[in-house]
Amino acid sequence: MTAAAAPGNPAPGPEPVPTPVTGPGRAPEPGEPGSIPGTVSGSGPGRGPGSAAGPGPAWKGWAAVCAVGLGIFCLITSELLPVGLLTPVGADLRVSDGTAGLMVTAPGLVAGFCAPLVTVGAARLDRRLVLCVLIALMAAANLAAAFAPNFAVVLAARLLVGVSVGGFWAIAGGLAVRLVPERRVGRATALVFGGVPTASVLGVPAGTLLGELGGWRSAFAAVGALGLLTLTALLLLLPPLPPTRHIAFPELPALLRENRAVRAGVIVTFLVVTGQFAAYTFVRPILQDVSGIDAAYVSTLLLGYGVAGVAGNFLAGARDPYRTLLAVSTCLAVILGLIAVLPGAVAGSALLLAWGLVYGGVSVTVQSWMIKAAPAAAEAASSLMVAMFNLAIAAGALFGGLAVDGISVPAAPLGGGALMLLAAVTVWVTSVRGRPGRPCDPE
Repeated sequence: MTAAAAPGNPAPGPEPVPTPVTGPGRAPEPGEPGSIPGTVSGSGPGRGPGSAAGPGPAWKGWAAVCAVGLGIFCLITSELLPVGLLTPVGADLRVSDGTAGLMVTAPGLVAGFCAPLVTVGAARLDRRLVLCVLIALMAAANLAAAFAPNFAVVLAARLLVGVSVGGFWAIAGGLAVRLVPERRVGRATALVFGGVPTASVLGVPAGTLLGELGGWRSAFAAVGALGLLTLTALLLLLPPLPPTRHIAFPELPALLRENRAVRAGVIVTFLVVTGQFAAYTFVRPILQDVSGIDAAYVSTLLLGYGVAGVAGNFLAGARDPYRTLLAVSTCLAVILGLIAVLPGAVAGSALLLAWGLVYGGVSVTVQSWMIKAAPAAAEAASSLMVAMFNLAIAAGALFGGLAVDGISVPAAPLGGGALMLLAAVTVWVTSVRGRPGRPCDPE
């Protein structure tokens, strides 16, 4: 892939796409003057060899999209599974809850670093093969954790889960343009990323319940088995997807330098996700201490938060990413500010559900932003976004913890709201130069 969107290669949406200016001597992109007629590269709307969105039954493309979405669901469930199992794992393996928390922190950090590494390292491989290998690695890691004799083995397995999450997400995020017709890309991308909130609503609670009934090892074993089922679905439903462009490491920083919309998307991802997890990591004390909600009702409200998030994902999926992210970040700034200061169970409950609905659209929207900003470099742009997304999760939890310990519980959502406001300003500056909704021109 090239480091910039190719002139003449339009974005999936109806609006103009920023086209970075590259240096002299650059080889022409397909569709540019001087390119070889009849060849199409990249993962944008132009369908090249290996694209599955050509003639053929439409259901095959949607079945492949569902298989990729199942993969995302399985991976996010695996990543977040220890959240509900920290205490039993720690008690059984004789480690503190804080040490057991490394089962969540470590995969997030590894995923952040592995997103670009896997994308570049596997650049010459069929994307179907790469996704299958990553899902198989995740399944093996969870089965290894299920039979681990000590915490060191569990933590090593969790590091492998991080590799799978970062690599799979970075590659899968840009595949919708190769699997369904161009006009359906937004909905297909929403379906793929529907696995993220669905994992929170169904996957993690189901794993926690299974851990309570049959022990924490049975929960890890079940996710491993689900991974094998997902591997079978990918092998049966995903068509061959040969690489359309080889990616080199220098292209990633070049993409950030030359494409202002990609750079802004990475910054906005950092601000929004850091703000989100600065507040959401401490959602329980916020609801109890600020809203005055009884602890017995918190789990039910969080389930409602997750259901609202699924709805928000699909509401945002087919919309313009620039305008949507401007609305999302602005609304989240208001919601987090209000939930930090408004007392009362009714207000807290209503704000939590609104929070879930609005934040549910973030994953699919930032992914659509990247595809639209760099259609000929979708995988490279996605890998940068996924890396920042996962690193921002860790940064948000750290920032929120410092705010809670150093100031007070309301400081966490207030700080998160301030970051959301910065994100809204960044989106506005990026997308409203010239006329509303138009991405800024490249440098």
